[in-house]
Amino acid sequence: MPHSAFTLESLLETHDLPLIIIGADLRIVAVNRAWEQSFGVMRQNLVGQPCCVDNRNCRHQRLFQTLEAYAGIFADTNDASSQRSFSARGFPLLDADATLYLGETLTVLKRSAAKGNEAPAMIGKSTAFAQYKTRLQQAADTQAPVLLLGETGTGKELAAEFVHSHSRQADGNFVIVDCTILGEELFESELFGHEKGAFTGATSAKKGLFELANNGTLFFDEIGDLPLSQQPKLLRALESGQFRRVGGTAMQKANVRVVCATHRNLADMVKAGRFREDLFYRLSVFPVEVPPLRQRRQDLPLLIDHFLAQLNTEADSGYTMTQSALIKLIQYAWPGNIRELRNCLQLAAGLCQDKSIQEADIHFMQRQAVGEPAAASEASADAYSPPINSMAQFEAEFINSLISKYQGNRKLIAAEMNISERTLYRKLNRLNLN
Repeated sequence: MPHSAFTLESLLETHDLPLIIIGADLRIVAVNRAWEQSFGVMRQNLVGQPCCVDNRNCRHQRLFQTLEAYAGIFADTNDASSQRSFSARGFPLLDADATLYLGETLTVLKRSAAKGNEAPAMIGKSTAFAQYKTRLQQAADTQAPVLLLGETGTGKELAAEFVHSHSRQADGNFVIVDCTILGEELFESELFGHEKGAFTGATSAKKGLFELANNGTLFFDEIGDLPLSQQPKLLRALESGQFRRVGGTAMQKANVRVVCATHRNLADMVKAGRFREDLFYRLSVFPVEVPPLRQRRQDLPLLIDHFLAQLNTEADSGYTMTQSALIKLIQYAWPGNIRELRNCLQLAAGLCQDKSIQEADIHFMQRQAVGEPAAASEASADAYSPPINSMAQFEAEFINSLISKYQGNRKLIAAEMNISERTLYRKLNRLNLN
């Protein structure tokens, strides 16, 4: 099995969504840690296995025939007893030898939260965290739409799950709508569903996200990325609770609790004409500010212990950390927030010797939090530029091939890598690519 192509930071371990890599023989080449965590299956038990139990209904096969990326909602056909549905996004990938693979990310859309299940872990003891958690509990107690505002990487999806699990809708489904992939052509079909024959490829009727979230919570992640042309359709559905499937005539109904999240300033977008004012007021009845990690530094030791415990469980190992390494982590400004902390610890665990994380194993991204005064140690940490090793060199070559393919169009490059344009910009800086 090839290993070099799909152990890149951008494609696997720092990817928040479950990610799977499939070869042209329709067998699994690799999965990331998020996949293992989401589905409870170790990667060594998956690599080499067929991607689908029934290849007659294999969505992956078509990509190798057409080389066209796809996105949509799919049932879990590998488990007949499962009622799970996924939002899947597939895209072609080439390794250094120009071998074609398929990359696919999945978001579980239908998750039952039965009574008595533990709520998502909210870790912290700082004053800022206590106030934040209280605000989330207040939001859960109401039926008002909740808008989670905060920087990237602060854990807004976790906050949305917390609101859901403490609300009247806790027995319903928590359904995630990734607005970054809901383009013009996908919006209505994904959100409202479609009837058989509604368009080319619609071989059967399919429920949309509204129907899946009936009597539960519909979480719009990165609502600021929703195309302006589609916003009136969403507003009508939210206000009336009614919609039609694409290609259908019957009016459907759904009773959903709405939670939204964004790192953008929606008020500024309204002034600029890029977000509808009526939709903004409809979604922001109960705003909640998600504090950045630099405002809750007291929580760092707890979060570090939590992520180390996760790494120990996943790797069946016993990672420890020296005092100097812990101090280095605590002194850093964490512009990438909790996500950056987790990724930093994952990298350190991979670099350390004898399962002991030393100060030299801690590497930070080459940037500094906006408006955050840096201590001397922070400044030196931000200035650190890790050497380009073979893995980073391959990543640079991969991105360079995409720069050439798309003539420098960052939006298209980021879409093929399945990362945000902001993440791509950071990678270009880190790898000194133009």
